[in-house]
Amino acid sequence: MSRRVREDSAPVPGPNRPLPPELPAETVVARLRAVARFLGRMLSLCRAHTVDFYTRGLWEKMVALPPEAVLEALSGERLQQLLEEPPLQRPLEEAADSCEFYNIFCENSQRLINVQAFALAAKYYSMPNLGVCISLEQMLEALERTQQPRSEVEIKTDDFMNNKKSHEVQLMSELVDGIAKYYGLNQVIDLGSGKGYLSSFLSLQYNLKVYGIDSSNTNTHGANERNRKLKKHWKAYQRRGRANVREQVLEEANERPQQDKGKCKANISEKLLSTNNSLQSQAQVAAPDSILFETADVFTDSDKCITNKQYELHSGAQLQPEESNIPENVFLSILPADAVETDCSTRSNCRELCEEEKERRKMASLKEKASRSKEANLYSPLTSYVTAETELRDIVEDLEDCVMVGLHTCGDLAPSTLRLFTAKPEIKAVCSVGCCYHLLSEEHETQEDVLHGTLGFPMSRYLKEEGWFCGRNARMAACLALERVAVGQVLPTESLFYRAVLQVIVEEFYGVKRSDRNIGKVYSKSSSFLDYARKAFKKLELDESEISDSLIMEYFEKYKHRMNELEAFNMLKVVLGPCIEVLILLDRLCYLKEQDNIAWSGLVKLFDPIKSPRCYAVVALKKQTFTCNPRFPVS
Repeated sequence: MSRRVREDSAPVPGPNRPLPPELPAETVVARLRAVARFLGRMLSLCRAHTVDFYTRGLWEKMVALPPEAVLEALSGERLQQLLEEPPLQRPLEEAADSCEFYNIFCENSQRLINVQAFALAAKYYSMPNLGVCISLEQMLEALERTQQPRSEVEIKTDDFMNNKKSHEVQLMSELVDGIAKYYGLNQVIDLGSGKGYLSSFLSLQYNLKVYGIDSSNTNTHGANERNRKLKKHWKAYQRRGRANVREQVLEEANERPQQDKGKCKANISEKLLSTNNSLQSQAQVAAPDSILFETADVFTDSDKCITNKQYELHSGAQLQPEESNIPENVFLSILPADAVETDCSTRSNCRELCEEEKERRKMASLKEKASRSKEANLYSPLTSYVTAETELRDIVEDLEDCVMVGLHTCGDLAPSTLRLFTAKPEIKAVCSVGCCYHLLSEEHETQEDVLHGTLGFPMSRYLKEEGWFCGRNARMAACLALERVAVGQVLPTESLFYRAVLQVIVEEFYGVKRSDRNIGKVYSKSSSFLDYARKAFKKLELDESEISDSLIMEYFEKYKHRMNELEAFNMLKVVLGPCIEVLILLDRLCYLKEQDNIAWSGLVKLFDPIKSPRCYAVVALKKQTFTCNPRFPVS
C-alpha cells in the first residue's frame, strides 16, 4: 500500500472530518455495571487455583454435577453452536436486575447445578452481545482508509512471520496507518515492540517513522538485527531483479525488427508492462540461497515479502495494472542504460526520445538515493522500561505529534499506554491491544513487583468506587481462548493434573502448604509422573530421598480416575473467560470516556479470535487541532 497521496486527493486532517460513530459514556458504564454484577456471582469458579484442586476439594465444593455431564454440555460441538447462535436481544440492564440467570447455582449450597444456563449466561455477557465493539472494516471506512490509493504490490508479512503474527501485524498496521493518515501524522511510538515485527512493517510498508520501545535489551538488539537483515535482503533482491530485467530486455531487443518512431514509443510502454509483470512474478519466488534468515520466532528463509513494495518506498512509485497509470521514469530507472539504447538506437528518429528517457532515469536514480537515505532512519528500536509516569522526551529526542500503539502489550503496559496517551499532548491517538491479564497489578494483592502507585486494574471510576477485585486466577482465565477450544484445541489437562497431584504430595507428605519457589516447565521435560515428581521436588528444594517411587505412584493412581473433574472444571473457566476479558476492556474504555480531552474512543475487533484470541483493540483519538503533515498537502 502506498503512503503517497496526490495533492488533488489529499485527505483533510482529522478535526475537519467526521469521527466514527461511538457509544456514549453512560451506555458503556451501564454495560460495565451489568457485566460486573453478573461476574460478582460467577467469579468464585475462576478465582480458585487448579493447583489446589484436590487439596481443597474444589469440585465437590463448587459443582453439584458429574464431570461427564459438564464435559458433554461444553463439548467442542456444543461450544461452536453456542458461538454461532445470534446475539440475545434482551436489554442487559434488565437481565442484570432479574433472577433469570440465577438458577445456575443452588440457593443453599451455592454449587453449580445448571451448566447449560451457565454457558448461555456467559454468552449473554460476552463481547458480541454487548454492542460496544465495531469491526475493523467499520473503523477503516469511517477513517476513509479504503478511499486511499493502494499499490498492486505489497509486502507479504506471512513470508517473514508465522501465520498468527502475520495476521496481527497486517491488520493492526492498516488501522494504525489509517489513523495516521486521518490526522496527517508521520510518527508512531510502538510500546512493548518486542522483536520489531509491527514496527518494521509500519516503516517499510507505510513509510512511517517508528520508534519501537521495549524493556528488553535482547529484544531491541534482535529487532535491530532483523531490520538490518530485512534491508540487506531487499538490496539483494534489487540486484537480482535488475539482472533478470536486463536479461529479459536484451533478449527481446535482439529478436525485434527495427521500428519507426511510433513503434519505438510503443516498445517502451511494452517494456514498462513487462517490467511490472517481472517484478510481480519475482515477488512470488523464493529468496536467493545466499540470504538465509532465522526461522521459527524470527524471519524465515523465504523473505520474498520485501520486493516490489520496498522498491516503491525507494522510488516513490505506485505500481498500477493500467498502462496509463504507470510512471515511465520509475520503471525505466531500474533498467540498465544499454537496454534502452539497444532498443532505440537502431533508428535515428528514436534518439531524441531515448535521451529524454535517460535524463528521466537519471533524475529517478537521484530520487531513489534520497529516499533510501531517508528510509534508513524510519525505524529505531530503543530500550526503556515504560510506565504511566515515563517522560517520553527522555527516550525519543525528536518526539512530535504521533500515534501510540501496542500490539499485545503485557500486563500493566497496556493501561500505562492509555494513561500516557491521556497525559501527553504529543500523543494524538492510541491503538492498544493488551494481553497477559494475569500480570496486571491490582489492589489487595500482595505483589512485591508492584513498585508504582498506579495500578493496572481497575482504571475506571465506577469499578474503583465499587471496590472491585478480580484476582490473579480470574484474570488468568481471561487469557483462555474459547474460540480455539471450540474448534478442537486441547487444554493442557495432564500437566495441570500432574501439578494438582504433586500439591497433594507436598502438603500431605512433606507438610508444606505454600512455597515461594516455582516449579517451572518441568512437565515438558518429564517422561512420566514419577519423573515429573522427582524433578519438581528438586525445584522445591524438598528431600526426594524421603519418599519412595511406589508411594509417589500410589498418589497418582488414587487421583487418576478424577482427572476428568479437573478437565471439566477448566472448561467452566474457559466459558467464563471472555466475560472477564470484557470486564477488563470495558474498564479501560470507561477510563477513556471519563477524560475531557478525548474526541472519540471505542473497542475495535481487529483479529480473528481463532488466529489471535486477544483480538480487541482499545482505540482513542484526541480533541485537538492538528498541524497538517507535509506528506499530505492540502490544496
